[in-house]
Amino acid sequence: MHRIAAIGGDGIGPEIISAGRTVLDAASERFNFAIDWVDFDIGSERYLKTGELLTDEDISGLETCDSIYFGAIGDDRVRPGILEKGILLALRFHFDQYINLRPIQLLHGVQTPLANKTPDDINFLVVRENTEDFYVGIGSRFRGAEKRSLEVIRNLYSVKFGVDAESDAEEVAYQIGLITREGSERVIRYAFERANERNKKCSSVDKANVLSDIYGLWREVFTSVSKGYPDVETEFTFVDAVTMWFVKNPEWFDVVVTPNMFGDIITDLGAMVQGGLGLAPGGNINPDGISMFEPIHGSAPKYKGMNIANPLATIWAGSLLLENLGEKEAAAAVLKGIESSILAGHVTKDMGGAQSTSSVGDWIAAQIRTGA
Repeated sequence: MHRIAAIGGDGIGPEIISAGRTVLDAASERFNFAIDWVDFDIGSERYLKTGELLTDEDISGLETCDSIYFGAIGDDRVRPGILEKGILLALRFHFDQYINLRPIQLLHGVQTPLANKTPDDINFLVVRENTEDFYVGIGSRFRGAEKRSLEVIRNLYSVKFGVDAESDAEEVAYQIGLITREGSERVIRYAFERANERNKKCSSVDKANVLSDIYGLWREVFTSVSKGYPDVETEFTFVDAVTMWFVKNPEWFDVVVTPNMFGDIITDLGAMVQGGLGLAPGGNINPDGISMFEPIHGSAPKYKGMNIANPLATIWAGSLLLENLGEKEAAAAVLKGIESSILAGHVTKDMGGAQSTSSVGDWIAAQIRTGA
């Protein structure tokens, strides 16, 4: 029995999660395990009515679950950042989901915008550190010539260069990136473990040529961890260069490990390489705790309730969820079902088909039940 929390969230979220649940239920029937679904009313509607983002009751309930299946967050009626930080990032930090896992894989039947590339060329993992870097929330913003503004400038600029800086700037903002040796080591070690299971290559992404303090530490940790994996080939790549190589030579990559901010950027590029956001799943993973799985696209509020949204990224996220719970055969069957639906043309309008959100889920579920 796997107890799984279901959070539909906003916009199209409830619809795509419903389709995903249909598929995961079919996988559980075929592969002889049970799913106990637990629904949570978390999202913009409740926030607008009550002002609540995450409650103590929500957290207590989620802590009783084995995994979290998350739809989408975001609502035009709520200022950007409130829901994302107050719900999605809050869950990642509370459950210490320090790994963000993004498979970049081109499925058969999907067109990539990259000329002459095939599924044999595009099949790698991006392992993104998920709880440090510039996302820790250390920063501020000051207006006018108030004393604090000048103190910030002096602390962050004058002291660095040994000069006295007087500024007439009307507004000052700063954000501090923070990584720790421990935080870097655990995500880099996870990446090496995955590379050891795959094609034994691990690529590190950073910007140590300019941001040498913060990402110099990252490089030191990567080098140290690599010594424990002598069979895994390693390389360092700057973030600007890796965006070029993702496009030109995606076949070079097996496992890519990256700090939080750079991972946030390059995984969206990876999503387009594999055919678009409608096919891009993500996992927020704590290997020793409760993990959360979701599509990486947004909530698309203008399509809410229309039953036309593409559920494949969400269903693929369900495959990652099952794999994380140890149900590897079921996970593989779900991914095969996704590929079958694409090859059969049983897809939504955005992929050239004419199917609804729910009918795609029903079709894949039927394929799984019959073993097709």
